[in-house]
Amino acid sequence: MLVGMTPLAIEFSDIAAAAQRLHGVAHRTPVLQSRFADERCGARVFFKAEHLQRMGAFKFRGAYNALAQFTPEQKRAGALAFSSGNHAQAIALSARLLGMPSVIVMPQDAPAAKLAATRAYQVNPAGAARSEVILFDRYTEDRAAIGARIAAERGMTLIPPFDHPHVMAGQGTAALELINEVGHLDALLVCVGGGGLISGCAVAARHKLPAIEVIGVEPEAGNDTQLSLAQGKIVTIAVPQTLADGAQTTASGTLTFPVIQALVQRIVTVSDAQLVSTMQFFAERMKQVVEPTGCLGAAALLEGVLDLRGARVGVILSGGNVDLPAYARLLSTP
Repeated sequence: MLVGMTPLAIEFSDIAAAAQRLHGVAHRTPVLQSRFADERCGARVFFKAEHLQRMGAFKFRGAYNALAQFTPEQKRAGALAFSSGNHAQAIALSARLLGMPSVIVMPQDAPAAKLAATRAYQVNPAGAARSEVILFDRYTEDRAAIGARIAAERGMTLIPPFDHPHVMAGQGTAALELINEVGHLDALLVCVGGGGLISGCAVAARHKLPAIEVIGVEPEAGNDTQLSLAQGKIVTIAVPQTLADGAQTTASGTLTFPVIQALVQRIVTVSDAQLVSTMQFFAERMKQVVEPTGCLGAAALLEGVLDLRGARVGVILSGGNVDLPAYARLLSTP
């Protein structure tokens, strides 16, 4: 795709091709509606339930799309990834499905449920593990440097969590499915970490609905993309302290940011308290378990950060992987 004279990392044909690769492998997740949510926002709201995707998050789409395009040599050596949890699980599961080994570099404070699930996905049906998890301190160590070192040592192919065209294209299939199912939307709300989901979704949405407003939502403590849009360049921040562990990135990607600049109209932020309130809404009103990061887009709407009264609004619920003890504590927060 060209914007002005600058080519973007992906175009709609990449997303359409990803949809073909994912057909029959990824879940076609449901679109949920709530009369209470509509009344609360004064809008028609369509929640794309990616928390019900395989391994519990949209990340499966991008991971599988990337690994499915490996050469035979790449498959033999295997896939390497670094992730706080959902991308880790996605790569581990995709590698297992495609019969290749994987190494996952995860922060040592990653949610226990995500760590356990990643390790479980790395065990093949015969009970043998051809893969491993390597832990690091996200506050003192550089996960990208660790990943690059392991890739060089073992000949593995590193698939980053967001800044990769095949990952971006796979993530965009979530918005493509949503629009194909519900038709016209005035706005699409998407959580923002490193930008893989929103960049892919923006390409799909703006192709299908050129007038749609694509709005990104970040945690207040981690508004690097909002700052980047305001300054017209990638801004790097310290690791944010937020419940939204999937959005604890420090900067947008070099591939994702140009797409965001070109196709995303604005970025807003929500507080951790608003994320908790939104988790409680999904549990109480819709009987859905959505993790804090997965609530970012919905929180901006349900908590009144955005006024989209009278509009048809799509919201990507990006994931549902949360430790049950932590989830119970958050649900009981006054």
